[in-house]
Amino acid sequence: MEPEKTHPAVRRTKRVAWLLDEAIRIPGTDRRIGLDPILGLLPFIGDFVTAFFSLYIVVEAIVAGVKMRTIVRMLFNIGLDVVLGSVPVVGDIFDATWKANVKNRKLLERSLS
Repeated sequence: MEPEKTHPAVRRTKRVAWLLDEAIRIPGTDRRIGLDPILGLLPFIGDFVTAFFSLYIVVEAIVAGVKMRTIVRMLFNIGLDVVLGSVPVVGDIFDATWKANVKNRKLLERSLS
C-alpha cells in the first residue's frame, strides 16, 4: 500500500501555522502558544502583523484552487482573531486559545484531500 500523499500547499502551511499558534509549550502544561499571542501583546500593530502572516495560508489555498466558501471561512477566522485579539488583556487570552492559523491549515487540508 502506498503512503498517502500530502498536497504541497498543506506541507508548506503546516510550518507557518505551527509557528504562529503552537511553537512554544507553556511550562508545566500541555498547552502551546505561538508568535500570534506574543506579538499580539504589542498594542494595535501586533495583531495586524500576525494577520499579514496568517494570510499566507489563505494565499496558498487560493493558489491550490480551494472553494471560495472555504476561503471566506479562513478570512473570517483571521478577521475574528484580529478584532477580538486587539482587545486589551481579554484579546491576548483569546489569541492564545483561538488558533486561527491551525484552523485554517486544517480547512485547507480537508479541502484538498
